[in-house]
Amino acid sequence: MTLKMDADPAEAGFDANRLARIDRHFARYVDDGRLPGWQIVVTRHGKLVHVSEYGQRDIEAAKPVEPGTLWRIFSMSKPVTSVAAMMLFEEGAFDLPDPISRWLPEFAQPRVYVKGSALNPLTEPATGPIRVWHLLSHTAGLTYGFHHAHPVDAMYRQAGFEWGAPQGLDLAACVEKWAELPLVFQPGAEWNYSVSTDVLGRLVEVVSGQPLDEFFAQRIFTPLGMTDTSFGTDDLERLAAMYVPQPGTRRAVRNEAFAKVGIGRPDFFSGGGGLVSSAADYHRFTQFLVRGGELDGVRLLGPRTVALMTSNHLPGDADLEEYGRPLFAEMPFNGFGFGLGFSVLKDPVKAKTLSSRGEYAWGGAASTAFWVDPAAGVTALFFTQLLPSSTHPIRQQLRQLVYQALLAA
Repeated sequence: MTLKMDADPAEAGFDANRLARIDRHFARYVDDGRLPGWQIVVTRHGKLVHVSEYGQRDIEAAKPVEPGTLWRIFSMSKPVTSVAAMMLFEEGAFDLPDPISRWLPEFAQPRVYVKGSALNPLTEPATGPIRVWHLLSHTAGLTYGFHHAHPVDAMYRQAGFEWGAPQGLDLAACVEKWAELPLVFQPGAEWNYSVSTDVLGRLVEVVSGQPLDEFFAQRIFTPLGMTDTSFGTDDLERLAAMYVPQPGTRRAVRNEAFAKVGIGRPDFFSGGGGLVSSAADYHRFTQFLVRGGELDGVRLLGPRTVALMTSNHLPGDADLEEYGRPLFAEMPFNGFGFGLGFSVLKDPVKAKTLSSRGEYAWGGAASTAFWVDPAAGVTALFFTQLLPSSTHPIRQQLRQLVYQALLAA
């Protein structure tokens, strides 16, 4: 399935000439070599007002970005996993404050880092359990090996978890390994971007009795018509190549090690970062969200559940700047809180953005991104394959360019 504009931008409140600034701006990224290519989708009130592609999905093979190009969406997998968990929540399978050890007994007695090195850490027992909502909101005390900011991060790397998982380990085995490592902080005490969503994916498996790939396919992707989305793909002709910035010049250069991600069926179903998708598919996912959990007559979530997921769950209604650790994440911290699977915009002035209060969003490590702005009725998607996503200010610039073109309320 491909996407085509189906509305006059003016009828949707956009100035077409101003929308054209989006493509002109991001074309420069390709023309000067900073990005290989990209795909952009903007909607308002469900109507496609801007759809464009530019550059190459594979520079070396001279293959252009096409409407059906497949992209590794990395952490844009997290909202999908969060939706899966909340579908089970709606069925009464668990309450959000429930300890996860009811289903994942390996977390029955977590320990928390106090001091010391990665080789000789001092830990203490957790004062309370890891709860389901902690996984959804990244407040469980888990971490990522790639942070390189804390001794526990180093312990993850020593165990083989930096950008992925050791070969041969499935999701259950990975979760058991993580449970053996100390938490960075007491559950619920802070916010830290982490493998929480991968643990949540394992919770979905145990509660549902299905492997995560099967649950996603049967309960989410097939009902929503997301025919291109899965854990890995064998369609290498459509899959974009992977690039990283060259030190010094920041030109995009091919990276074969990261290119292996997303090819074929993995051992480890990473609900935190393992999906491959297309613009058309993720567009359907964002429309399902902005419509309150329903698309084309198929309802997967109730509107009150979507509203709960996209509310700020940080204690005291704090933002990430106040509550989070100053580490890598897929969004800025100032003015943004965090819900159950999404960043949530609390204060546009503090965030210095043109987007609306209540916008929810996330992105992926290869510089992909999306947001949903219920107040303005706007959704936006950006796809490319440049890792890491902190290389260029793509997301902030895309917001500026979309909203400067929106003239009508």
